[in-house]
Amino acid sequence: MRWALGALLGISLSVSASDPPLRFAVADSWAMPMVQFERGRPTQGILIDMMLSLATQVGVPAEFHVLPRTRVQNAMEHGEVDVRCYAAQSWQPNQSGDYIWSIPLFFQRDVLISRHGETPKVDPAELPRQSIGTVLGYIYPTLQPLFDAGQLQREDARNQNQVLEKLLAGRYRYAVSNQWTLDWFNQRLMPGQQLQGVAVLQEQNVGCYVRNDPKVPVQRILRTLLRMKMSGEIDEIIRLYTGSTEANP
Repeated sequence: MRWALGALLGISLSVSASDPPLRFAVADSWAMPMVQFERGRPTQGILIDMMLSLATQVGVPAEFHVLPRTRVQNAMEHGEVDVRCYAAQSWQPNQSGDYIWSIPLFFQRDVLISRHGETPKVDPAELPRQSIGTVLGYIYPTLQPLFDAGQLQREDARNQNQVLEKLLAGRYRYAVSNQWTLDWFNQRLMPGQQLQGVAVLQEQNVGCYVRNDPKVPVQRILRTLLRMKMSGEIDEIIRLYTGSTEANP
């Protein structure tokens, strides 16, 4: 995997220095298998591999801007970044600015999780008053009415991995994670320690959106993403990290 990433980096760096870079927003709340950070810089993962390949095929260098989740949309609106991936229109209903969305590229499943040995199936609406592990700035539509009513309280962590570490340490009984990150996290744990999904909260397709600016090769980006999805390239990147490609429902 690192060889493939290195090859993509080499190709990307070989692009003419006169070409303006394609600036990607990278949320610092992401975790593997989406993104791995080393000393605050993204080094590999499904999204990084996809972004590098996209920039290479478009013919421009890739530039990654690591931002807090709550700053990403503001950076898009102010022209600090050009492309945001792994997003859904429902996550920003009041989105301001001129953007064009790609076709759906990924399938995300959000699950309520607990430590091993807890009740295997749970109805969130029936949980007694307690804190739930969440990521700062993330929206959880299924749980929001319960947060609004005070039945459940958010306990935010900076990133998804911290949420899982806190759950494992017993800081709370339940937390929210996407399925990919949960599976990746469990790989390092013994079967009796692994965290378990107890309820599916939401399933949806996510993609990328591009700032509609004459300085950005918008149509080339969208055509390339379409080609990468239709050719199976994106699904192959997913398979390399997760061992499978989950078909959209």
